[in-house]
Amino acid sequence: MASRLTGKSSKQRRPKVPTRQVFTSSTGTYTTPSNCLYIIVQMAGGGGGGGGSGTTTSGGVGTDGGSSTFGTALLSATGGVKGNGTIAGGSGGTASGGSPNFNGLQGGGVLTGVAGNYTAGEAGGGTIMFGGGNVATAGAANTGAGGAGGDFNGAGNTGGGGGGGGSLEAIIGKPLATYDYAIGAGGSAGAAGTSGQAGKAGAAGIIIVTEYYN
Repeated sequence: MASRLTGKSSKQRRPKVPTRQVFTSSTGTYTTPSNCLYIIVQMAGGGGGGGGSGTTTSGGVGTDGGSSTFGTALLSATGGVKGNGTIAGGSGGTASGGSPNFNGLQGGGVLTGVAGNYTAGEAGGGTIMFGGGNVATAGAANTGAGGAGGDFNGAGNTGGGGGGGGSLEAIIGKPLATYDYAIGAGGSAGAAGTSGQAGKAGAAGIIIVTEYYN
């Protein structure tokens, strides 16, 4: 006589839902959660500050964006270059250690205004992963975008836009227990030149760590 299987059927084990940590300022130490199988890191450096406008090409110059880093010499996204009174806007930052790595977008160049007209300063460069570059505004918060150049009313020169920070994504299998990290600060805006307006500040960078489990 054939035997009959009895008892309750076993439930299929469901994987744990991924968790996420987001870092938007300063420096610190990331701690890998228990039973974490691998992590995905997304990050961007800070955006360069936009240059000020003026009656000559010597509007105020801001500062470059800072670099974001994760782990010692592991992942790096450098900040965008400041915009100023030169023809070209600030160049974008670079990235290394990820797959893929993206250069930040260059800020818009200087425009020459016409008497009686109001000319908007060029846009700050965004980041490939997080965007954030706009005309007449600071870089969108924690995107790593550059700040816009200063507007000018009349026959003068607008400010150049700041460059966007580099950005990247990386998968880290068998992560270490801890990693040091730093968030690149946004560059400060350039001051107004003669009869001009100040530029806009660049945005700080960001690091997003998504954690996956057994």
